[in-house]
Amino acid sequence: MTNEAIILVADDDDGHARLIEKNLVRAGLRNPIQRFEDGQQILDFLFRLGEGVKREASASYLLLLDIRMPKVDGVEVLRQVKADAELRKLPVIMLTTTEDPREVERCHLLGCNSYITKPVDYDKFSEAIKQIGVFLSFVKVPAVNDRS
Repeated sequence: MTNEAIILVADDDDGHARLIEKNLVRAGLRNPIQRFEDGQQILDFLFRLGEGVKREASASYLLLLDIRMPKVDGVEVLRQVKADAELRKLPVIMLTTTEDPREVERCHLLGCNSYITKPVDYDKFSEAIKQIGVFLSFVKVPAVNDRS
């Protein structure tokens, strides 16, 4: 286990994604960060499908996942990740503007590790991300291996 996990940010909003990255760095995280603009991109990366960058065997990842994204929404990404025997170890933090209690419950039932609502206010959003960064600096994350 390691806390040198690669942080995967799946968020279609460029402003939110930049703010997340900036504030994770401000919180002192030095972990590599990779960004994905829609649910299909993150699924292709994790399941090693299609063109483009693929996840590495035996690397540790942590996924910050928005719900409302084009192509494949975050809930479906979560469902597929947690249904896979090896990928289910991947910690998934839902980071979204959706406050619907049914959505929160659904994500937890599917196996998310945390559900955080993005504050609308810029300063509060920045502070929330910094707090996530502090938390992530202490988290131990298992490696995700190849399926045998």
